[in-house]
Amino acid sequence: MADLIDGLNETELATPSLCTGWDVKTVAAHVMSNLTDGPAAITRLGFRYGNPARAVDELAKRRARLPVAEIAGNLRRLAGHRYWSMPPHADRGPLADVLVHTGDMRIPLGMPFEPDPQVAAEALERLAQSTPTFLIPISRLRSIRLRASDIDRTWRKGQEIRGPVAALLMAAGGRTALLDALDGPGLPILRQRIAGR
Repeated sequence: MADLIDGLNETELATPSLCTGWDVKTVAAHVMSNLTDGPAAITRLGFRYGNPARAVDELAKRRARLPVAEIAGNLRRLAGHRYWSMPPHADRGPLADVLVHTGDMRIPLGMPFEPDPQVAAEALERLAQSTPTFLIPISRLRSIRLRASDIDRTWRKGQEIRGPVAALLMAAGGRTALLDALDGPGLPILRQRIAGR
């Protein structure tokens, strides 16, 4: 992610991402904010605003005011940092967050989003759990089975959706950009749920 934003010009950094209301630079700033501000800042602002999602938005936009070189530098410096995440899936939660947000940046820029399928599968393992996260409400994947076409992995039970694991990951994260790469009887259900948010 640091390498990506380091190579972008001002127009590309200002490109709207797949995250509503955030440009590409703000998505990177959000990931940095997760590492530098942590849950205490989100909780504090969340109480003030009465809404944790608004707190996350505010912190990301504050960090996005920094020069891009500083955001990239902080991402590199903190790459080995123990990212805060709740057990029992603390290892996979941050991975899912980083991979989905990388897709949020690359796809609108017309860049390929091709994470290693095994790595993306580990991230999807987190999103396919039955506990909700900021990325995924518990109802989104209810009664839906996800089957990767590029590796031998499946998640959950129900109406099947098939396709590359990267496209499944983005769909599980509520993004519609790669839905055309998927098929199966569960796809109309997931489209409707994402559209209804």
